[in-house]
Amino acid sequence: MSKGYLAIVLHSHLPYVLSHGRWPHGTDWLCEAAAETYLPILRVVNELIGEGCRPKLTVGLSPVLCEQLADESFKEEFITYINYKLQSAQHDSEEFYKYGQSDMLTNSRLWESYFGLTLNHYNNIDRNILGEFRRLQDSGHIEILTCAATHGYYPLLSRDESVQAQTKGAVKNYEKHFGRKPRGIWLPECAYRPRYEWRPPVPINGDQSAYPRKGVDELLSENGLEFFIVDYTLLKGGKSIGVYVERFEALKLLWSQFEKSYQPRAEEVDKSAREVYLVSSSPEGKKPIAVFTRDPETGLLVWSGEHGYPGDGNYLDFHKKRFPGGLRYWAVTSSKSDLADKTVYHHETALKRIEENSAHFAGKAEEILTGYHTESGRKGVLVAPYDAELFGHWWFEGPLFLKEVLRHAYKSDKIELTFLGEHLDRCQPTQVVSLPEGSWGQGNHHYIWLNRNTEWTWKHIYECEAKMCELARYWLDNPDKREHKFERILKQLARQLMLLSASDWQFLISTWAARDYAEMRLSDHYQSFQHIAAIADKMIKGEGISDGEWQFLDDCQQRDRLFPELEIDWFARVEYPV
Repeated sequence: MSKGYLAIVLHSHLPYVLSHGRWPHGTDWLCEAAAETYLPILRVVNELIGEGCRPKLTVGLSPVLCEQLADESFKEEFITYINYKLQSAQHDSEEFYKYGQSDMLTNSRLWESYFGLTLNHYNNIDRNILGEFRRLQDSGHIEILTCAATHGYYPLLSRDESVQAQTKGAVKNYEKHFGRKPRGIWLPECAYRPRYEWRPPVPINGDQSAYPRKGVDELLSENGLEFFIVDYTLLKGGKSIGVYVERFEALKLLWSQFEKSYQPRAEEVDKSAREVYLVSSSPEGKKPIAVFTRDPETGLLVWSGEHGYPGDGNYLDFHKKRFPGGLRYWAVTSSKSDLADKTVYHHETALKRIEENSAHFAGKAEEILTGYHTESGRKGVLVAPYDAELFGHWWFEGPLFLKEVLRHAYKSDKIELTFLGEHLDRCQPTQVVSLPEGSWGQGNHHYIWLNRNTEWTWKHIYECEAKMCELARYWLDNPDKREHKFERILKQLARQLMLLSASDWQFLISTWAARDYAEMRLSDHYQSFQHIAAIADKMIKGEGISDGEWQFLDDCQQRDRLFPELEIDWFARVEYPV
């Protein structure tokens, strides 16, 4: 008999980039993730099934990512992208052959094979990545979680209506793509806020007064969601270990500004990350929602670029690329190596490291769960959540590592693989706990998304939230005004607000990963919102709307064409008021 359960969770998300640039920031991000992460994950899952294994992998797919993967323009763009990569690899092969660079030639031919297989795989699934994920869920091999519609950062949004719209949009979009209601949700950045008198961190129209806010748990429960995931220290207290700070030098500098004021909570010994609890911050007896907890030990083994597996010197380096094709030919070498010191990558050597690393990870999971079983007499759960893009995109060998870990766990007599929903049904928790506000960022708070570099973004978001709710209430209170043109205006206004509210922009600004692009995108969505809101005000006043204004609306609808299922009423009122 096993001693416990292992749940591996991969969260897949990218901001809306269709029609918003290509390279270096834009649609190429989506194509890279599809080629290097989403298709390889599908491939290893299917390979395991072919071996007779049931992988039981939990995959989060954000609604905004689902909309892009289903878009016909992406499907055509992706074929163009893969063909370009193939041509680049072939061109590099010709050059390496010409100059007798045998090691580099081996790698360029590896890329030729890789992208050729990717193209065949994509065509074999009828260019339908979402359909393949759905098929695997319907056949019981994976579990799919949803996420906030555009990955809005829940604790910092100023209106319960906004959190409600992000959540309702998630549920409705999931039903559209997967033919059922979601059970679980990956909260953006694993960020949670309980019910309390909330004070906006930046003034809203000059006002910074506190007002009552619902807990995130309440809004999830009201919309039929059953569970979410939090960071270890949100449950237990103790010193936080962030998931991003090691990967971005800008975050290390940013964290140094906040670290002096950071006081970790005392650790609560009566709680365990091996157990599932219920959370409710509502005094009204509302149905609580279950919470799973990220395991910190196994997290560091994968997340840490310096101390974790991806930092092994034999693996393919992410940063050094050969232009114009952008292909990678060099090994990590050392976490301290600069780009000039990177040595040539050897794929066969890297593959040998996969077996050792995956066996170590599976052994650590067995050790943790066996230890808990010995201490408590209970079968606990070890939840190992990661950004999916870490596997394949950031860490080229990551999908192969994932495959070996799943195979080890499936064959183990000490642990069992499990879905989160399956484990919730199994354990049926009854203990209700309180959680503090926080995220999975270093220090468990909001400094990555709210700091001196990003305060201005929240000022604009809060202004637009207030205006959207005002216009949505007008829509709700004046049914005689609900003509199709007005509905078009308000729905596109809602899309601009939701895109404006994506947590990606603050993250990219704070990390300097693509700061200019993020600032431009946020500014563009803000200006589009303002322009469309002015059109809505004109319609309410009965003023004429020019041909140019209608053309602007049409162009916005074509450019930002996601979530046709969204409803204006979501922004008009909170379904279950405080």
